[in-house]
Amino acid sequence: MISVEEALERILAHVRVMYVEEKPILDALYQVAAEDIASGMDIPALDNTAMDGYAVRAADTAGASETTPVGLRVIGELAAGYVFDGEVRAGEAVRIMTGAPMPRGSDAVVPFEETDEPSGRGFGSFAKSRDTVGVLKAANAGANVRYAAEDVRRGQEIIPRGSVLHPARIGVLASLGKATVRVHRRPVVAILSTGDEVVPPGEPLSPGQLYDSNTYSVAAMVRASGGVPRRLGIARDTVEALTAKLREGLDADMLVTSAGVSRGDYDVVKDVLANEGEIDFWTVRMRPGKPLAFGAFTSGGRRVPHIGLPGNPVSSMVSFELFGRPAIYKMLGRDDWQRPRLRAIADEAIPNGDGRRVFARAIVSMRDGRHHAALTGPQGSGILTSMAQANALAVVPEDVPLVRAGDDVEVMLLD
Repeated sequence: MISVEEALERILAHVRVMYVEEKPILDALYQVAAEDIASGMDIPALDNTAMDGYAVRAADTAGASETTPVGLRVIGELAAGYVFDGEVRAGEAVRIMTGAPMPRGSDAVVPFEETDEPSGRGFGSFAKSRDTVGVLKAANAGANVRYAAEDVRRGQEIIPRGSVLHPARIGVLASLGKATVRVHRRPVVAILSTGDEVVPPGEPLSPGQLYDSNTYSVAAMVRASGGVPRRLGIARDTVEALTAKLREGLDADMLVTSAGVSRGDYDVVKDVLANEGEIDFWTVRMRPGKPLAFGAFTSGGRRVPHIGLPGNPVSSMVSFELFGRPAIYKMLGRDDWQRPRLRAIADEAIPNGDGRRVFARAIVSMRDGRHHAALTGPQGSGILTSMAQANALAVVPEDVPLVRAGDDVEVMLLD
């Protein structure tokens, strides 16, 4: 058996970053920028107002108060998207809407509520009915002004290569006028379940059969990681059936199977992998998830990495979390696959009787200023609900035979 760290190192050494494609910016959400992105413009392009009100010369409002308002002559009004054709001189003001460029000569904006303008006036009607405004509070120069280039400067690098394009960055790209962006392609991951006892959801069950949850949990994890899942269905427990199904997935970027990697008479995935490709390793010092196979198939000059997950549903999910998700992140061009880890107080004992690294399903919460980790219930590798309830994995090292209730334990956050 090899360690968790060595298994991950070997897997990551075999996967490659996907090639670059150009996509519409919204379609590139959570993909990784394949180039440094700099701005070709200042944002904002011009000084503009942050509030509805009056563009003024701050010096003209000196001494203004509710009892001694300062009257200014209104020389026009300005909506966002337009430029004022004129200049604000001493004793003058322009009625202005949020986002509109500051008129020449003005250096501050007095909000409507700091003037004697009655509430409820419609834009476009006030200036026609009244040619002066009373300012009720003195303004400082720069008040309520957003200055040109205060967000982005022309030529400034905004999104470095390797950055994940989360929603705010998609918005930034749009603000730069970019309709498309160059990103690393999402990897296509072919997913195959094996076993004569496995039945697709929606079909009737015969005695001794069970529904195929692994395909769907793994496909969901692939999608959540940024990959594109492609379900191959179910292969029966024969070398011929499994070989035919595996060959259907060799045009993908990675192949993931579940079950068939243990020591049973019908666990044939390792046999097919040895015949059709190559095996790198097939056991890892961990629980759940000891029987984990990794290798590669060769197809058309391409090497397709293969992760053979255990068949038990919790083992399958934990193994994919530890090895499949980091592999997809690398293929996407991401290097932030590490989950947050912290120390928590174990609410109950977590035994480790066989010298493997234990990943116990847990719910982490904050109580009395400390993180606590409570197990989600029985920890059998077939109890999928224990994974569904968990927001973390409590990690017990190989050389720790028991974490007692009240002990500190490391937890890896999932959610």
